[in-house]
Amino acid sequence: MKRPAKIAVLFLAVGLAAGGAYRLWPLTPLPAGAKADRIEIDKGARRLTVFADGRAVKSYPVSLGRVPVGAREREGDGRTPEGSYVIDFRKSDSAYHLALHISYPGHDDRRRASERGVSPGGAIMIHGLPDGLGWIGRFHRLYDWTEGCIAVTDEEMDELWRAVAPGTPVEIRG
Repeated sequence: MKRPAKIAVLFLAVGLAAGGAYRLWPLTPLPAGAKADRIEIDKGARRLTVFADGRAVKSYPVSLGRVPVGAREREGDGRTPEGSYVIDFRKSDSAYHLALHISYPGHDDRRRASERGVSPGGAIMIHGLPDGLGWIGRFHRLYDWTEGCIAVTDEEMDELWRAVAPGTPVEIRG
């Protein structure tokens, strides 16, 4: 085998090993019995933080809408909204691994969309991966792929599902 081919095989092997380690590396779970009293999503940092008893108890890296910069302006723009909302219901029969529905659009969102003559859209959720694709795991974070939702791994969604009840406030910042 020639030297360039050996180097390519070495890089491939190292990449596969690093990818496997990344996929399998254990994470600290949300504390047992934690009940969220609010959620903050920092779009710039691609991070969702859960608060319980007024203090941050766990943060999750997330993927956002495919156009992550700026607030959602209309249906189909690929942006994740910004503002204050609540989890208004839980959806176990989602096309994704569980989903927590966010109360978007709020009054101000509807007003802004109406002024532009467009629909604000809806169906903004915190959800896991598409059904059947949970094996992708943390690799989903390599790019922003949702239509405006906030995505976590299936395992992370299981934790959130146990800790987040309808009525939990959600603050999404740019």
